[in-house]
Amino acid sequence: MIGVMKQSLQLKVGQSLTMTPQLQQAIRLLQLSSLEMQQEIQEVLESNPLLELADEDFGDDPLPADLDAETTTESGEVDFTTKAESTADVNSPEADSDWDNSAEATDDWQENIPEDLPVDSSWDDVYGQGSSGSGSGGEDYDFDSRNGTEETLKDHLLWQLNLTRVSPNDKLIAESIIDAVNPDGLLNQTLEDILESLDPELEIELDEVVAVLHLLQSFDPTGICARNLQECLMLQLKELDEDIPWRSEALTVVGEYMDLLGNRDFSGVCRRAKLEESDLAEVIRLIQTLNPRPGASLEPSNTEYVVPDVFVRKRNNRWTVELNAESMPKLRINGTYAGMIRRADSSADNQFLKDNLQEARWFLKSLQSRNETLLKVVTKIVEHQRAFLEYGPEAMKPLVLHDIADAIGMHESTISRVTTRKYMHTPRGVFELKYFFSSHVGTATGGEVSSTAIRALIRKLTDEEDPRKPLSDSRIAQILGKQEIQVARRTIAKYRESMGIPPSNERKRLV
Repeated sequence: MIGVMKQSLQLKVGQSLTMTPQLQQAIRLLQLSSLEMQQEIQEVLESNPLLELADEDFGDDPLPADLDAETTTESGEVDFTTKAESTADVNSPEADSDWDNSAEATDDWQENIPEDLPVDSSWDDVYGQGSSGSGSGGEDYDFDSRNGTEETLKDHLLWQLNLTRVSPNDKLIAESIIDAVNPDGLLNQTLEDILESLDPELEIELDEVVAVLHLLQSFDPTGICARNLQECLMLQLKELDEDIPWRSEALTVVGEYMDLLGNRDFSGVCRRAKLEESDLAEVIRLIQTLNPRPGASLEPSNTEYVVPDVFVRKRNNRWTVELNAESMPKLRINGTYAGMIRRADSSADNQFLKDNLQEARWFLKSLQSRNETLLKVVTKIVEHQRAFLEYGPEAMKPLVLHDIADAIGMHESTISRVTTRKYMHTPRGVFELKYFFSSHVGTATGGEVSSTAIRALIRKLTDEEDPRKPLSDSRIAQILGKQEIQVARRTIAKYRESMGIPPSNERKRLV
């Protein structure tokens, strides 16, 4: 008997995540830094005529509306509320339906911040009165300072060479030597290699290359074109006045006993140079005034400025968290273009306005969600790390992304996006949000200590150690063990190296 297959319809209920364009935009904006966010806003303003900057002289209300929240209870706790005032034209149910449906599938971006948190958060002027540094016009705009090129070390040396009367061959040699100078001002090639790079038909001898080298070593800055650190220091010492105290002794130590000095063999230097320990200390103090990298001061530096996303301040014995109002320009829907939209009109121009209006609403909603999420995360971080704000890095507590994700009901990936390239301005300095997350190390009593706090303790111990007898890694581990912090010597060495602290034999000094 042959079975017969029957077709049937079945109804199943399930949940699935749909990454709508609006949700994708919100996630993408969430991981942008402040500077990138300003660039993104500028690009949107240029491409969407329905969005514009909200200037003071216009009467229309900016969108989205300002959010305000800060209420302190008698018990010292804080209640968080959200107040949103906007026109029905922008935040109508039809316009927000796509966003709301997609947002429910992931983190609740518009969820109210939990009540009774021991940290204040202010929503005053979330979107600011415009970016203080975004414009390029105005009387204070300096075109030369923004577009001019800085003089390099090579340019500086060539400029001095052009002012010096030398033969064509010597100028060719000098240019080859200058090309071999690294950014620190030292030669990264031997004179023999430089000689080989020259045209053999010129029949240049090594003595000529040495003579030109000595000429270049008389250029500014002092110590330039040296073949090694020893020669660099010797050139600078020779330029000092002869009546400078300890100059002759420094010339002897650097010229004859540089290896012993580099190995911190102070007793050997004293014995061979016939100096008392106190005299050697004065000699070392003079050597430390010299510049081991004479060319570094002339190399152009591209300074990268960090724009803090949030400010953390202490007011009335309470820590408050505020978004940086000046990092974002104030946006709104262009009322003139929005008023030109006709519902029943299906023309291309009207459809263009409709599409751009919808995109403008989505962008403003995504921007608002980004700031709400950032404030939630920073508020929880500050609540957890108040001891750091009060007492410094040694009081930092262990914290991982999962802790914040559980506290505000979001996924760890969302917390990772929020804390990447976002910066917090505190009374103790500007820190990336990632700085406040660290693994933990167990204590003898069963507690936990942040790895950041251990690094701070290592830094403190090395800063306060006796320079004549610096602490070894094993000794630092023993000291921390007495504080019930069990850390292996290898871990101490790893943390020390990550902070750029040299080992104990290299930290030894007389002064």
